[in-house]
Amino acid sequence: MDEKAILHSPESKFCYALDANTICLRLRISKSDKPIQINVVYGGKYTFALNQNKKEMQRDYEDRLYAYYTATLKISDSRFVYVFEITDEEKEYYFSEDGLTEKYDFELSYYNCFQYAYINECDLIKPVEWMFTATFYQIFIDRFCIGNLNKNMDYITLKWGDIPNPKSFAGGDIKGITQKLSYLQGLGINALYLTPVFRSISNHKYDISDYYEIDEQFGTKEDLKELIDTAHLMGMKVVLDAVFNHCSENLSQFQDVLKKGRNSKYYSWFIIKNDEPLEYEMFGACAYMPKFNTSNPEVCSYLIDIATYWIKHFDIDGWRLDVSDEISHDFWRQFRKEVKSVKEDCVLIGENWHDANIYLRGDQFDSIMNYAFTKACLDFYAFEEFDAQDIAHKLNEILMRNSDVTNQMMLNLLDTHDTHRFLTRVMMDESKLMSALALTYFFPGAPCIYYGTENAMEGGYDPDCRRTFDWSLEKKNTLLKALIQKLTSLKHNVEFANAKTKITSLEGVLLVKRGKYKLLINETKEDKNLSVLKVYLSNRFEAGVLQKGGFIILEQ
Repeated sequence: MDEKAILHSPESKFCYALDANTICLRLRISKSDKPIQINVVYGGKYTFALNQNKKEMQRDYEDRLYAYYTATLKISDSRFVYVFEITDEEKEYYFSEDGLTEKYDFELSYYNCFQYAYINECDLIKPVEWMFTATFYQIFIDRFCIGNLNKNMDYITLKWGDIPNPKSFAGGDIKGITQKLSYLQGLGINALYLTPVFRSISNHKYDISDYYEIDEQFGTKEDLKELIDTAHLMGMKVVLDAVFNHCSENLSQFQDVLKKGRNSKYYSWFIIKNDEPLEYEMFGACAYMPKFNTSNPEVCSYLIDIATYWIKHFDIDGWRLDVSDEISHDFWRQFRKEVKSVKEDCVLIGENWHDANIYLRGDQFDSIMNYAFTKACLDFYAFEEFDAQDIAHKLNEILMRNSDVTNQMMLNLLDTHDTHRFLTRVMMDESKLMSALALTYFFPGAPCIYYGTENAMEGGYDPDCRRTFDWSLEKKNTLLKALIQKLTSLKHNVEFANAKTKITSLEGVLLVKRGKYKLLINETKEDKNLSVLKVYLSNRFEAGVLQKGGFIILEQ
């Protein structure tokens, strides 16, 4: 056994409780090691020396370097202790807090066994269960649909259908979304993620000057309430975008600082490094977006009050948290407690582009925008950096970053308002887009498509990825629309959503098993012969042949 590769950590993604009687365990070993069997030997904290239980662990995940064994245990004592028993062809080992040893003294186990000292309910990762069957649709509001034809249109500078620039205003609004809810429902969408709706001078609204008012370009509070109420009646959730890392320079509190300097009572609300000339922290290099100081309790209260206001008065279902990884952990812990006290199943989705496990342990976010998944898909479909084995390894590594509970709530996406359109990245190959969508809906978590994906919308980097929606295609039936409808129907299946996932490769084909369903993806340079019985969905599959660039979903 390669002792350097073995890893376990209690009360972490390697050991977590689902409830007072259920524990999930993982043990990492070198992928090259092939033990005959690994057992977890476990018991109650005060009885373990004399009475041990044993359960075999399964080799469920492999990435480039490691294999991961897992087990889910039903226990009767919330004071849980355990060690691992590893049997290979040569000998038997134990793995405990003392590392890898050839013997273990259970009578002295209270010194060196692993433990979950006590399962306290308030420490559990509490799932937002509607996320398990959620199928999201992201809307960049200014470019989706003009619903209010009687509003002042003087601000509009972009003819619908033309290519936008960074300053373009096209006129999309909240009423336009409400009017198209039936269209979205027809696709199988049951959750909306909207870019910011609050008062701002930009088309994207990420520089907010008043967090308590809807931007007049988008409509009114009454329009938002109508959208949310209508969506709820149709069984759809609505998640808004919270920009709490920074604000607009036009925010009244920052304007007070500009006028009064150190004499402003809001001076410490921002991170000011120099008074003359005024220098302060900001979003990126954007001086018009000063950064909040979330180490200041007054700022924390101000932002948390905003978050709870829109939940209490408009019944929103979640917050997507912009630039969330640059905000203090202390703030997010306070934020979560206050938000969840108002609406327990209000989902909190961080915009973290990297490994965010420290945020996803049950005390801060429920989920993040899963850009690691996005990059894996780009490496597989667009950049040809990955073959089937490579992406299988990468997807398993991504899953091992967090608990299974958290994985079920991750927001999985191929593109957003901050990236190239996926179809453009794959050189307008719709078969690649269809295959990637199948993988997105199959991967644990909540799939999210960016508006217009169902119409094969193209676009480069911002602002080209923010083109207007082509409503002339609304009633046109396409393979992409039919695919999304079938995939959303599958994702709404509770049995499928809760099924365990196994990701491997076989003869160059990516294989994802989830319950009674299998997804096979052929991104090789040759066709593959398959013996299949029941096909749920496919593309480029004919007469037992999965063509190159094709995929198939089998139902067992």
